[in-house]
Amino acid sequence: MGADPSLSGDGKVKFDEKQKWSTSTSYIVYHFGTSGLAVAVATAITHPLDVLKVRLQMQLAGQRGPLTGMGQLFVQLLKNEGPKSLYLGLTPSLMRSVLYGGLRLGLYEPTKNACDWAFGSTNILLKIASGAFAGATATALTNPTEVLKVRLQMNSTLRQGGPIAEMRKLISEEGITALWKGILITRTPLEEGFHLHLISSTVAGIVSTLITAPVDMVKTRLMLQQESIKFGSYKNGFHCAYQVARTEGPRALYKGGFAVFARLGPQSAITFIICEKLRKLAGLDVM
Repeated sequence: MGADPSLSGDGKVKFDEKQKWSTSTSYIVYHFGTSGLAVAVATAITHPLDVLKVRLQMQLAGQRGPLTGMGQLFVQLLKNEGPKSLYLGLTPSLMRSVLYGGLRLGLYEPTKNACDWAFGSTNILLKIASGAFAGATATALTNPTEVLKVRLQMNSTLRQGGPIAEMRKLISEEGITALWKGILITRTPLEEGFHLHLISSTVAGIVSTLITAPVDMVKTRLMLQQESIKFGSYKNGFHCAYQVARTEGPRALYKGGFAVFARLGPQSAITFIICEKLRKLAGLDVM
């Protein structure tokens, strides 16, 4: 008897992969879970840099002048608000990291496999489209937690009520759509694979910072414009970028840029290393 071509060679591999993704619920749960947990751990470790980034982005809003460096701001924060201030907004940050990390990394491979099933291949364009879809979906769904995180990071007095109280206040005063302020910002999804090492993380961090730091700063200003209404109201992201460049100078778009870089590199490395180990423990294939 001749061998069934559908059960041999590459055909069998593709059939097994598609069957695993379509039938194994536990595989998908583990895939999302390990991704989310890895991002959460990396987020907790690098969260103080995120607090410093937001404070740097908001200093001298609407005016020009000498800026406080990250080191000096770190010392001032410890002196004036205490060590706990470095973890302002940690709860919504962890909530976002689990959801965003799980969705961003977890949706990429299922989307890529869906493209493979639908189009018979996963060329570079389909991989980019899969990454963009995963990133955009994760951003849209988790933006409210990002808004809460930034509000708490900027104002230490909000700690008393916590994220729930701040969310109620935000909705009552600015409407539910305020939870999606700054949603224009998206980040390029990280490439799949877990052989990420220090050099690649550093190079990726530099390039990503140069591209995304201005957009990240604009996102922060949009999320906090109700807190800094005296500096004027921004109509949208482009108007915000124009106003910042006009009133504070073009270099103001890179406020907090070093903090963005200092956080991004380690966070990426930690995320992928932990995610790789967790997936090995869960018996998942590491791509």
